Amino acid sequence: MKIAIATVQIPFVSGGAEFLAQNLKTELAARGHDAEIVTIPFVDEPMHMISNHVMAARMMDLNYSWAGRVDLCIGLKFPAYCIPHSNKVNWILHQHRGAYDLFDTEYTNLRCDPDGLIMRQTIYNADNLYLMEAKRNYTIARNVSARLRRYNGIESTPLYHPCPEMEKFYCEGSEDYILMPSRISSTKRQMLALRAMCLTKSRIKLYLVGRADSEAERNRVISFIREHKLEDRVKYFDYVTQEEKFRLYANAKAVLFIPVDEDYGYITVEAMASSKPIITALDSGGPLEFVLDEQTGEVVVPEAEEIARAIDYMASSKYAAIEMGKRGKQHLIDMNISWDNVVKELTR
Repeated sequence: MKIAIATVQIPFVSGGAEFLAQNLKTELAARGHDAEIVTIPFVDEPMHMISNHVMAARMMDLNYSWAGRVDLCIGLKFPAYCIPHSNKVNWILHQHRGAYDLFDTEYTNLRCDPDGLIMRQTIYNADNLYLMEAKRNYTIARNVSARLRRYNGIESTPLYHPCPEMEKFYCEGSEDYILMPSRISSTKRQMLALRAMCLTKSRIKLYLVGRADSEAERNRVISFIREHKLEDRVKYFDYVTQEEKFRLYANAKAVLFIPVDEDYGYITVEAMASSKPIITALDSGGPLEFVLDEQTGEVVVPEAEEIARAIDYMASSKYAAIEMGKRGKQHLIDMNISWDNVVKELTR
């Protein structure tokens, strides 16, 4: 089949969504399909651009190309999943969260805008109408399906997929650092982790790994480290190679992942594939579908004091951390997450 993978691209920003689209293309091709990624640019500031992007998506037609008929369109992200196609299946990474679960938080630009409620309704209307054009709606995790049901009354099927190069993650040691690998963003809550490091009683280190969403986010992290004299305990890696990333996972004491209501979260799966315990938060969403509290990691209240306590526990309980990591790896194996299942479902 000729398959178009429809998604969006925020200029100069790359992360899990881009990895997923590329891996989906690779896995479809490996099973004999002719797949291509079709992206449309997306920015949400100024706010009126959102409705422009929806309109642009609706004006596209992916049924045909110069290469002939497109047999299947797989929609991934808003508003690309609004693109019309006679045989469309959606595999939703997430909706435009600023209009949904993040609307009443500091993480959206809609709430404080005079026209924010109007734009929110525009997004609701687009999702309610155009998601129902699909033959089937899947999501990447139960958390995303729950949002879709809660806000739009639309049923969907969670469909897990492996993290990129999952088979290459390994466990080597248990060194004196906690790994926090994620792009630097307010929703990933590196600042909360830094406040926790000010309260820890152990001398364990924190390694932050990831590009910043903006220069302002990067400066905020670096300034906090300097102001609180954490230079000897917090190390910031702006960029690492994939091999270095594997090594950092392999030798970490534990992995800290405390995002705000994450959709799925490759980091959870990467940590489990590396046999590392995970510290996550009660409101972190996707990771809670994997982390078993006090068995494969720690699930804590998202407060600096509780995160510091969990970090200190990992630091002082070497063998407990190792055993949690082993159980996490086995739990991941038992879940039987595979691309074979994903491709079979999306193309059936």
